[in-house]
Amino acid sequence: MALTYSIYEAKARFSEVIRLVRNGKTVTVSCRGEPVAEIRSISPRESPTLDERLQELERRGALVGSAIARRTFEPAARRPGALSRFLAERDD
Repeated sequence: MALTYSIYEAKARFSEVIRLVRNGKTVTVSCRGEPVAEIRSISPRESPTLDERLQELERRGALVGSAIARRTFEPAARRPGALSRFLAERDD
């Protein structure tokens, strides 16, 4: 069963449309009787990971990778207990 809403109906019944989509239905939105959009659920497998999304953006030229290699950041305090030493020195 195809569920079709006009733009006006889809806007007026947005919560209902989203509820249908969350329940696995596909909703078609039409403008003057012509289908213009389809609203459907996103399955977990279709959601790209962050790395996949970044690679896709680089491939399309929307994002340019850095020429400088990424480096890992190291903690500012190399010895454990830096805060307690700081507080002890401050109290002196």
